[in-house]
Formats: sequence, C-alpha cells, structure tokens
Amino acid sequence: MRIFSDYVWRFSLDKKELFLTFDDGPTPEITEFVLAELKKYNAKATFFCIGKNIKNHPEIFNKIIADDHAVGNHTQNHLNGWKTKTNIYIDNFLKCEKTITHFNNSTIKQQLFRPPYGKIKKKQAKEILKKGYKIIMWNVLSADFDTSISEEKCLQNVLRNTKNGSVIVFHDSVKASEKLRFVLPKVLEEFSKKGFEFKAIK
Repeated sequence: MRIFSDYVWRFSLDKKELFLTFDDGPTPEITEFVLAELKKYNAKATFFCIGKNIKNHPEIFNKIIADDHAVGNHTQNHLNGWKTKTNIYIDNFLKCEKTITHFNNSTIKQQLFRPPYGKIKKKQAKEILKKGYKIIMWNVLSADFDTSISEEKCLQNVLRNTKNGSVIVFHDSVKASEKLRFVLPKVLEEFSKKGFEFKAIK
C-alpha cells in the first residue's frame, strides 16, 4: 500500500487486483445498475456513500452490503473540506458515521473515508485518522461526472491509466450516469479478460 501524507492512493503493484470505487450514492436505478454489472463478473467494490442518500434510500444501501461490497463515509452532505470549518466538517463526518452504523445490518464495519472532491484540510484529516479511519484517495479518475468529455474519453481515462493495485473512481450519481452506463461494463469486461480481480477495500 502506498501512503502519502497519510492518504491511500493505490495498493500493491505485485498483484493483479483493482479497486473500483463509487462515490455519491446510493442513487435509485444507478446504484442498482452498478450492483448488477458487478455481479456479472463476481466483482467486489467500495461505495463511498453520502449520509443523506443512505437515509433516503436505505434499501439500496443494504443491497450494497448484502452483495458483500465495502461501504465508506463520504460525509452526510457532500461537504468541500477546503470551504468548511474543521469543526463543522468533522460534525458532518460523524453524522454520516452514525447514519452508516444505523442502517448497516452487517457485522463487518469498515472505517473508510473519502473526502468529497478529494478536498480536505490537514486538521480535518488528522481528526479523522485519529478515529481509526483510512482516508482513501485514488490514482485513476474516470471523470464520469465531467459533462465536457465524451463517453469514449471517459473510457480511455480508465483503460490507459489503470495498472496493478489501482484505485479507480466512478460516481453512482445522476450526473455521471450516462457515462457510467457506457464505461463500467467495458472496464469490467476488459480487465476481467486480462486476469484482474476486482476487490473491495478493507
């Protein structure tokens, strides 16, 4: 595992393992599409969920857990750490933690956090790390949320930059759904053919 400034960016280069991550859900239809595609390839992934979306769609959240995927904290209200006072940010992080705990029926509890937009202040990170969390960043950004790029460009972002141990970011959100529906099946097919395993972050 490579850690830089206490953040995890990727995992071991020695194994043909990839770590798909999905931010901003759970979202009706879109998260369910992702779960169905993952199941086709016996792929496991990590979902960084927004607390308010868990509250609104607990049945989808529990489907993620029932399918043996990992879940992580993405704050209660998708806060930008750079623009938020540390006490407010940590309070929002803790609200999401409570929401996850309340709706998580599994005995397995992962302490994973990803800051929305990848933006977090050192003080905020320090507080979260003190609570025993791993802060998970990424080394492959699909840019599925970017309306200015084509579906093909989004696909190439992933195919060209992914290697052993990569942490890949997608979004199970309305904004990203069109590109996600195009790209995810192709990524799963391509890397499965090459003998990669898709793992959840523990």
